[in-house]
Amino acid sequence: MFTSNVEVYAGAAEPWLLRDPVRNTVPLTVLRGIRNGLWGDDVLLAWLERDGETVAAVIQTPPHPLLLADIPAEAVRELATWLIESERTIPGVSGPLAQAEAFADAWWRPEAERRSERLYRLDTLVPPPSLSGGAARTAVADDLEHVVRWAAEFQVEAGEVASADLTPLVASRISREELVLWEVGGRPVAFAGVSSPIAGMSRVGPVYTPPRFRRRGYGAAVAHAVTARARAAGATEILLFTDLSNPTSNSIYQAIGYRPVADYAFIGFT
Repeated sequence: MFTSNVEVYAGAAEPWLLRDPVRNTVPLTVLRGIRNGLWGDDVLLAWLERDGETVAAVIQTPPHPLLLADIPAEAVRELATWLIESERTIPGVSGPLAQAEAFADAWWRPEAERRSERLYRLDTLVPPPSLSGGAARTAVADDLEHVVRWAAEFQVEAGEVASADLTPLVASRISREELVLWEVGGRPVAFAGVSSPIAGMSRVGPVYTPPRFRRRGYGAAVAHAVTARARAAGATEILLFTDLSNPTSNSIYQAIGYRPVADYAFIGFT
């Protein structure tokens, strides 16, 4: 079933998503963003029912790829068939590796690009192995322009679909006190975000250090700071995604206590 009404979708899909907030971390946080008005009316909200029970759910917020929850493998081909018949434009798919690959195999356009990712969850938080000074502080409204610029740079480096204007998203996160800056001598040198808890789950990201400030431990420091903040806010599951092509970030997060959960992928179509 398809709708653009977020509350209709939430009524059908949210309880199913909340059964596993760890593996469904991205759909749950995107759903909250839709409710907060961060995307327009052209959203795709779909779920599959069997015997009156929801068994799968997906979201798309154009121009971003189709976002797969941790849906049953047998539902993937049925979903792809629905979307092909509805002539929906799908630039790519993102989700758990097996489901993303199954969708790509069923889609009518060939794969053009791929980004391999890994989901981590916090085990025991430990201090960063090295740090050249500094302290964390919460981003405020006066930081908006600065953080928007860094967030755009992060998207480019990460190979993500660039948003036309990140200002509403960043402003919303600042208002919820979800963004933290790492400062040295009063100068911001890195920033990180962490989502407000949903069913005890928070996700760290993005984490970004501009090139001129790298290799000084600032990324690990600010990631540690937002992780500690999430734990203090009551999160029982703290998660983050890494790009598997970046061995530095994968080693940094493991050094402060994160452990692998599952592999994910973004697959773009021609």
